[in-house]
Amino acid sequence: MTETPRSFKVITYGCQMNAHDSERISGLLEDAGYVPVPADAEPDVVVFNTCAVRENADNRLYGNLGHLRPTKLAQPGMQIAVGGCLAQKDRGDIVKKAPWVDVVFGTHNIGSLPVLLERARHNAAAEVEILESLEVFPSTLPTRRESTYAGWVSISVGCNNTCTFCIVPALRGKEKDRRPGDILAEVRALALEGVLEVTLLGQNVNSYGVEFGDRLAFGKLLRACGDVEGLERVRFTSPHPKDFTDDVIAAMAETPNVCHSLHMPLQSGSDTVLKAMRRSYRADRYLGIIEKVRAAMPDAAITTDIIVGFPGETDADFERTLDVVRAARYSSAFTFQYSKRPGTPAATMDLQVPKAVVQERYDRLIATLEEISWDENKKLVGTPVEVLVAVGEGRKDGATGRMSGRARDGRLVHFATDPSVTLRPGDIVHTTVTYAAPHHLNADGPLLSHRRTRAGDAWEAGRITRTPGVSLGMPTIGTPPPSPSPARSC
Repeated sequence: MTETPRSFKVITYGCQMNAHDSERISGLLEDAGYVPVPADAEPDVVVFNTCAVRENADNRLYGNLGHLRPTKLAQPGMQIAVGGCLAQKDRGDIVKKAPWVDVVFGTHNIGSLPVLLERARHNAAAEVEILESLEVFPSTLPTRRESTYAGWVSISVGCNNTCTFCIVPALRGKEKDRRPGDILAEVRALALEGVLEVTLLGQNVNSYGVEFGDRLAFGKLLRACGDVEGLERVRFTSPHPKDFTDDVIAAMAETPNVCHSLHMPLQSGSDTVLKAMRRSYRADRYLGIIEKVRAAMPDAAITTDIIVGFPGETDADFERTLDVVRAARYSSAFTFQYSKRPGTPAATMDLQVPKAVVQERYDRLIATLEEISWDENKKLVGTPVEVLVAVGEGRKDGATGRMSGRARDGRLVHFATDPSVTLRPGDIVHTTVTYAAPHHLNADGPLLSHRRTRAGDAWEAGRITRTPGVSLGMPTIGTPPPSPSPARSC
């Protein structure tokens, strides 16, 4: 009788880095013989890949662990693992607070998860393993990609900055740069699979090269991506203004497949607050970069991150942020009300801003941003747009008969379909913008063109994009033994 392999589910919190780490976790588990859980079943293994950036991150995790406890009690053999930034921070405290957790692993030892699961099962005891530094670059691990048409590629992990609001350097460690040849090999492998769009990831992508002494390495990497056959779009996130150099702007403008979209975190427009944040640039320097980008690429869409209510922020400081927002003309922004991150210098600073004041400023910021992004989007009405058809981008697509995707500049586009044309996620369409909203564009006219792609073929066939990795010298585990049948209640 054939044994049923154990199933798994990965639940992800946080940024693109975490989402990409979850792809590696899925790839590792599949490599070890586990299978993704069917939509209508309970998994044998649940992995929480956590984030520690927000103040309430632990409440969210422990709340979900509590909800899962009855399921585990009713399902003998089920295992729960917790990894990511919160696991790196809380370590053994997770098992103390939630003793039904089987495995805790950190940001530096993702590759150990299959062995830790097997050891926990064998010993019938929780396994907690947290490494203090990265031993093997995560991209050497097998990866189960979530998309057939777009892929993340890490170029570095960790961060050498010391922003007072951020706990990431303490949890991810110092910056470690991946060798250019290894990055390009992964990019080429994805392109060979039919992937059309790659996003280069790092906590600070434009400091890439610091570890091997080449401060122009990131611009060179962008240009090298332009030579990868079949790769149509290159994006990157996130750069830091202090490291942003003119050669990167030139590489963006002169490399045809590098998209004219730039996510440039501002955080605050006040020089006083930037100094308190330990952000080593000032508003004039920041706006100077934006001006150079727009001079080289007038069509560039620029997005940002902004924190409202940092300790000590005055009304005048906040007004300076609004001034920069109006000057930068963002197409969109990720906005945050400051919340304490335990373990960061800002958490113990004096002059914490009252919640009501933060909320009032935040509301004003959102209103200003939406007014600007709407004005910028209205300028695109009547212009042609190339859209990479996506899945899951438009919540109302079913009701409106539209499909959705991203333009080359990263804007979300909802477009009318043609009953005579079979469109698949991963295909490319050209259409015309007919309506603008603050956060999206509509294109309700006829399609100008439709190009079927290998990424669309892969989606239609239900293929999963996988990239192989190195197994870190661990023994092959093989297919895990099946879970025992749940006990029947009388």
